[in-house]
Amino acid sequence: MDMLSGEEITAAGLAEWRKLGQGLHARFVVPDFPAGARFVCAIAEAGQAAGHQPQVRMAGTEVDLKLISDDAIYRDGTGTEHRVEWVTQQDVALARRISEIAAEQGVTADPQAIVAIELALDTANSAQLAPVWSALLTGGAEAQGRGTLGDDVRDATNRVPILWFQETEPHETPRQRFHVDIQVPYDVAEERIAAAVAAGAVIVDAGRAPWTTIIADPDGNKACVGTFQPASSDR
Repeated sequence: MDMLSGEEITAAGLAEWRKLGQGLHARFVVPDFPAGARFVCAIAEAGQAAGHQPQVRMAGTEVDLKLISDDAIYRDGTGTEHRVEWVTQQDVALARRISEIAAEQGVTADPQAIVAIELALDTANSAQLAPVWSALLTGGAEAQGRGTLGDDVRDATNRVPILWFQETEPHETPRQRFHVDIQVPYDVAEERIAAAVAAGAVIVDAGRAPWTTIIADPDGNKACVGTFQPASSDR
């Protein structure tokens, strides 16, 4: 199904929804958790009927939804088709149906509360860096380039924010202004670090391992892999 342009998404007039990043997002406020569960169940039935389901997160009195198609078609300047993750007409249709369900159940939307977080690295070497960050953030290489024409790291299970690479001219590595803390279960930390090293990372400081191991990608961008590893007698 063709991806929709920004103009087409705006023209759809989805008052409760906002286009952020690659998908449609909405937050609905429910009176309590049981009401939220009923709302989500009704959404699931609508999604089943449409053959398309939203991503759902429910906490307290808020239900956060994201609609995105993993088979959207993008055509480049030569007319070549590429499969990407983006908003399509099926997302718009299901968004409308979910808004109808919300109205039927007396559930209100809070579009001003919607937010989407992505991580970005400035680099001239995304092809070298992406395997490291894919391994670090997701444990494997499958997330690199998933649903995009570039090297973005996009976890299929949405455990971590999208990491994308801002193309720059080659430059000397600056002092890093932020770093990523990656908390993983103690019994997969060694495997996760090894995967990142195999992808091109280096271990910078293992003095506090297994609690924290600092590694860096080929551009020198650092990340801390942390665990709450129990004592051997507790395992």
